[in-house]
Amino acid sequence: MASTANQIIHCKGKPLVIEEVVVAPPQAMEVRIKILYTALCHTDVYFWEAKGQSPLFPRIFGHEAGGIVESVGEGVTELKPGDHVLPIFTGECRACAHCKSEQSNMCELLRINTERGVMIEDGKSRFSIKGQPIYHFLGTSTFSEYTVVHSGCVAKINPSAPLDTVFVLSCGFCTGFGATVNVAKPPKGSTVAVFGLGAVGLAAAEGARFSGASRIIGVDVNPNKFEQAKKFGVTEFVNPKDHNKPVQEVLVEMTNGGVDRSIECTGNVQAMISAFESVHDGWGVAVLVGVPSKDDVFKTHPLNFLTERTLKGTFYGNFKPRTDIPLVVEKYMNKEIELEKFITHSVPFSEINTAFDLMLKGEGIRCLIRMKE
Repeated sequence: MASTANQIIHCKGKPLVIEEVVVAPPQAMEVRIKILYTALCHTDVYFWEAKGQSPLFPRIFGHEAGGIVESVGEGVTELKPGDHVLPIFTGECRACAHCKSEQSNMCELLRINTERGVMIEDGKSRFSIKGQPIYHFLGTSTFSEYTVVHSGCVAKINPSAPLDTVFVLSCGFCTGFGATVNVAKPPKGSTVAVFGLGAVGLAAAEGARFSGASRIIGVDVNPNKFEQAKKFGVTEFVNPKDHNKPVQEVLVEMTNGGVDRSIECTGNVQAMISAFESVHDGWGVAVLVGVPSKDDVFKTHPLNFLTERTLKGTFYGNFKPRTDIPLVVEKYMNKEIELEKFITHSVPFSEINTAFDLMLKGEGIRCLIRMKE
């Protein structure tokens, strides 16, 4: 791998069409990564469709992946060529107030910025086609055989861990699992409701199972998701469409006053309100994970707070990428958590459109995209 250090690499990247892309060498505090496995997430689709946002095109999508460091830029000391890594869409500079706080993972320097399509170091892209710059996406752009990422957004992991499995930790799994384990913190034997049974919601359910919850209630409008959710610890199911009253009232009746914890993983503001209003007074905690539309407004009666319910939000499950993700990988290696069941399909990179089709149809959980045929 050393033979390519400091050299330009030509490789292919695609949201929907394959193009040959020039990937420049990493600059100061950057690493160039050879992506081996990646996947499609709802966030990629949301920004690809460019609904309710300021479009930034052309750009290379992708932010859930695993790969190997090809070369490093000046000042990078904790990573070297050959390291197995997960690129993360948020970072950890380890110098700002947030990184020094045990309560936050919202790094001031490297937190997610959906509108920035260039590198922090010099405000330029490392991708180009025929001399024209191609924008980065979430600082990762993993739908490319090689990508350049700030070193603070790279988690170095155990080289024995299978990259074609642990890659899911770079986004969906940690977001949901951490929302439950790190933020909701359900006591053993508690009742947990999970709103939305997509990849993130199932990871939240896995977190509830891991924490020893006795009842895990899945809430989703798609009944086809219910059978699959049992593999992730979900014990009961509620479809809001099956009832002629708000789903929070249904949950309160089912649980004699409300659930102990609720995790909202849909981005639907009404589901957020329902999740909060479904928790028990006195000790109930609701955690919001989904990203709402920019015009949404959360409305609930103040009495719901005065009766000692707690509402929290979380970003990437409150995990610090560089510090925490290697430890989560070890939990997988020690068989404390299961990841294989999240990967329901696999396609070569040349068939990435199949992954788009599966996601748009709501089929499967994660589709592994292999860079090699």
